[in-house]
Amino acid sequence: MRRKIKFAESFPKKAKKLLKKSPSLEDVFREVLHKLSEDVFILSLHTHALSGDLKGKYACTLTHDLRIIFKLSDDAVHLLDIGSHDEVY
Repeated sequence: MRRKIKFAESFPKKAKKLLKKSPSLEDVFREVLHKLSEDVFILSLHTHALSGDLKGKYACTLTHDLRIIFKLSDDAVHLLDIGSHDEVY
């Protein structure tokens, strides 16, 4: 089942800032969004459930150090945060 991609209020601004700083990530970012809409558990995304304060949410890999934090609903992937490992955890 294909899911819609929805953005938390702060997500687009953070993503835009990140992509402005590293324009080469734009294609990778688009590919990750496509994969998330198809299946959040595609192996290349390295999706994993989070614990502690972030329990109930998931993270996937954008690059070696960059992560996207999201939560799932029946029909959507809600993108919550994006940034380096240290920034989002």
